[in-house]
Amino acid sequence: MTPSPLLADSCPVPPPGSRGIDEILADARSRLRRLDPETAHLAYRSGALLVDIRPAGQRAAHGTVPGALAIERNVLEWRLDPRCPARLPVAVGYDLPVVVLCQEGYTSSLAAAALQEIGLRHATDVVGGFAAWRIAGLPALGPTSPYRPSSVAPPVTAGRAPH
Repeated sequence: MTPSPLLADSCPVPPPGSRGIDEILADARSRLRRLDPETAHLAYRSGALLVDIRPAGQRAAHGTVPGALAIERNVLEWRLDPRCPARLPVAVGYDLPVVVLCQEGYTSSLAAAALQEIGLRHATDVVGGFAAWRIAGLPALGPTSPYRPSSVAPPVTAGRAPH
């Protein structure tokens, strides 16, 4: 019987040339000028397109940013690529400033890097995602779903002026 190709910690031996997700994420982030929530909010208020890539269920469970464009991750590149027939009307050029938002700021980094690869050179993401946006007391609505994971902090509203 041939021994299983496992590493010492029971992880399969990766194929040659492959990269782990931590390496892929670090590479993606090395190409981004990531924004903290407050700076992302200022960019959005100054005309950047704020794109929420979270699935509908996650937006319902945690809340949303008023005015953010919801484009789920699985169709993001097709909706924002100016050369794609399935693009949204807002995808008119490659200088479009796009700020991508996910729940915690991981998937958004990968998505923003993918947008840069199709030519949207000003694409970036929000450090900490929607969770950090909400903690910062920035404008947010919801949640709208009765499901609320216990790890989610209640909306921060006390002492914050509306934006």
